[in-house]
Amino acid sequence: MQNQLLVCCLFLLLLACEPKPQEPIPEAPSTPSPDAISLLGKALYMGEPSANLLARYEEKKAAFIADSTNVENIIWHGRFTAYIGAYADALEIYSRGIKLFPEDARLYRHRGHRYLTIRKLDEAVIDFQKAAELIAGTPNQVEPDGMPNAQNIPVSTLHGNIYYHLGLTHYLRQEMPQALEAYQKCLASSGNNDNLVSSTHWLYMIARRMGNESLANSFLEPIQADLEIIENMAYHQACLFYKGALSLEDLNGDEKDAPANDALAYGVANWHYYNGDISKAKTAYEAILAKDSWNSFGYLAAESDYANLDLGQ
Repeated sequence: MQNQLLVCCLFLLLLACEPKPQEPIPEAPSTPSPDAISLLGKALYMGEPSANLLARYEEKKAAFIADSTNVENIIWHGRFTAYIGAYADALEIYSRGIKLFPEDARLYRHRGHRYLTIRKLDEAVIDFQKAAELIAGTPNQVEPDGMPNAQNIPVSTLHGNIYYHLGLTHYLRQEMPQALEAYQKCLASSGNNDNLVSSTHWLYMIARRMGNESLANSFLEPIQADLEIIENMAYHQACLFYKGALSLEDLNGDEKDAPANDALAYGVANWHYYNGDISKAKTAYEAILAKDSWNSFGYLAAESDYANLDLGQ
C-alpha cells in the first residue's frame, strides 16, 4: 500500500513538473515593402488598382505569355504592369526586352519612365539619353496611349515623349540648361496644341529658373486662350497664367486653395519661388506633397524642389 502511495505521489509530482504547452506567439504584422522611396526619404505606396485596370493588365499579360518575344507584347505588358503599381516587375520586363531588342528606343523610353517613378534619376537619364541616340535621324511616330483621353486621340509621339521625359529628368536633377535643350526638341517634335502647351509650360519655368525672363516670355507668344486642347488643359491654363491672361483667382477660385491638378499646382508653387515669395512657394510645395498622387510629375517636381532649393527650412 505504501509503495502504491509512493508511486502515485511520484506520478503527480512528475505531472506538476511537466512543462505546459506554450501559447503560440502571434507573428508581428509584416510591413509591406514600399513601392518607392521619395527624394525626401519617405516610403511611398501605391493604392489598389481598379477591377477594370486589373482586367486589362491580365489581357496584356496573357498576350505576353502567348508570345514573350514579340516586342509589342513586351511593351504593353510592361506598361500595364506599371499601371497596377508593380514597378519593380515592370522594370524587369523592360530589361529583359532590351536584351532581346537592344536597338528599340521604346523599351528605354518606358524603362526610363519607371525609373523616374521610383526616383532613380541617374538610371532614368541614362535610359532617355540612349533612347534619344536611337531615334536620331529616324522618322517620328505617334505613340498610342495606355490610358486614352476622352476623345481617344493620341496627342504624343515617340520622339516627343523621349525628349519630354529626358527634359523632366534633367529638371528634377536641377540641370536647367540640359532640361531646356531637351524640351526645345520636344516642342519641335510635334505640331499639335497639346504638345505646344505641355512643352511651353516646362520651357517657361526652366527659363525663369535660369533667370532669363525675356526668354521665358518668348516661349509664351504662340499661347492663346482659344487653342483647341484635347488633353493637356492644365498645362494650357498654366501657360495662360504665366502670360497674364489668367489670375491666381482664376486658377484657384479662392486664392487660399491650391489647384487640384498637380501640374497646375506645381506651376503656381514654382511661380511663387522664382518671383521671390519663398514662404508661399514652400506652403504650396507642402500642399502638393501632402497628397497621395506621388507618381504625378507635378508631385515629383515639388519633391525635387523641396529637397534641393533653399526654402528657409
